[in-house]
Amino acid sequence: QSLRRVLFGGTFHVFNYEWRRSFFQFREPKSELSYALEAHGFQGGARAIQMVVQARIIKHLLFNLGEVGQQEQDRALAAALSDSLWLAGQETSATVTLVTEDYCITPHLDYKLDTFTERLQLFTFSKKDDARKFILDHIQCFKEEGSHGVILFLYSLICSRTVEALMNLLLTGRAGPHVFNGTLYFGQDGLPLQRPLQGVLSRSDVGYLHWSREQMERGTLPQVGSMLKTPRFPVWVCCINSSHSVLFGVNRSLLSDWKMEHLFQLYYYNGQSSQTHSHHWEASSRDGDPEKRFPSLEMTIRTKWDGAAINWNDTPPFY
Repeated sequence: QSLRRVLFGGTFHVFNYEWRRSFFQFREPKSELSYALEAHGFQGGARAIQMVVQARIIKHLLFNLGEVGQQEQDRALAAALSDSLWLAGQETSATVTLVTEDYCITPHLDYKLDTFTERLQLFTFSKKDDARKFILDHIQCFKEEGSHGVILFLYSLICSRTVEALMNLLLTGRAGPHVFNGTLYFGQDGLPLQRPLQGVLSRSDVGYLHWSREQMERGTLPQVGSMLKTPRFPVWVCCINSSHSVLFGVNRSLLSDWKMEHLFQLYYYNGQSSQTHSHHWEASSRDGDPEKRFPSLEMTIRTKWDGAAINWNDTPPFY
């Protein structure tokens, strides 16, 4: 009942069909996209969660993307899920929720059954590796069709630590709705805020980039801080025109050696079944044509590398 109140503000609301059918399904093992989760048809919060988990999977497989079999897929998924849960538990504990046979609550008149929340059992671990091994042993509970795997992971996050802002929790282990660095004490008008706004306080393994043509035209585009723009690994969750995807590079020096930014390769995955291979292009830090209208993906890349020029390698620009 507490889970329902945290998510919906009451106990009569349940997850919609989009959420209930969401689970973590990989592409074909040993294929070019064997590192990738299938997110076709999923939108909104469920897709956002899948793309953050996708980014963490890529982090674990970053230097072995082309030789991923089913065992490697399962291990990477277990590692990605346990990473987020351990961060959510402030690196002291992680809680995993699984569906059992027995009902744990007696429903009342203002509670609507969904047939699986009522059968949750919680497993709490004080060591990250124990949580990872447990998830790996029960990986089918997150990756089988009909498992409600994304919801189970969301419940596990909440039980590891109650949240209000899920995206920042997934990326950094800190729950907060703002993506700028540090703490904001003054508003845009220069006057002190009644209550300081808490942003991102530290770098994370996986970063975040945001761009929206509509927000840019309205002048309301949020400024993502360098903490999220410069993660420890060259992997970024992207929110482009309200749709989530993943951008990554395979050269870790890209974030530690400025000379690598003169010319570098980036890969992109959007989770759609129509994407049959990894899109990749060359990017350079030289200024592009300032008068040209650029694709949204290129504008997103420019929020990290200001003025970057993209060679699309004969791929039609998209997004």
